[in-house]
Amino acid sequence: MARAATPAIAALVAAGVAHEVLQYHHDPRNESFGEEAAAALARDSSVDPAQVFKTLVVAMPKGLGVAVLPVPAKLSLKAAAAALGVPKVTMAERAAAERSSGYVVGGISPLAQRRPLPTVVDESALRWDRVLCSAGKRGWDVALHPRDLIVLTNATTAAICA
Repeated sequence: MARAATPAIAALVAAGVAHEVLQYHHDPRNESFGEEAAAALARDSSVDPAQVFKTLVVAMPKGLGVAVLPVPAKLSLKAAAAALGVPKVTMAERAAAERSSGYVVGGISPLAQRRPLPTVVDESALRWDRVLCSAGKRGWDVALHPRDLIVLTNATTAAICA
């Protein structure tokens, strides 16, 4: 595997951030990307599903934002809006999320998106020594320290789960 197989991995390498790329079999018929990743990583790598974070792109009144939260949790749109400093957010359209991030849905990494967006990471990430998020490709996750995720995405942290 090339070190910089995705922009997310390239950004981690360039920043000198300790990380581990974990791969799992992605079934192309499965559209529950986060659940698939959490189940596979829990089975293959003994990872707690609450350590596996999903990246959701949200639409704000003026532009897009990113919410990063544990796969088993549901996003509170109200809490995400408050954390991002806007009155309201909704889920972004798939095409807008892919265009903005440069990744396909199911492989959207919070790291090295095509356009940097306001980002909030659920505060539960800070409970872990390492969290996992998409490495920028379906079937690939990257494990890293939550502080590195927060710094590299210029994120704020807040309780954003419903």
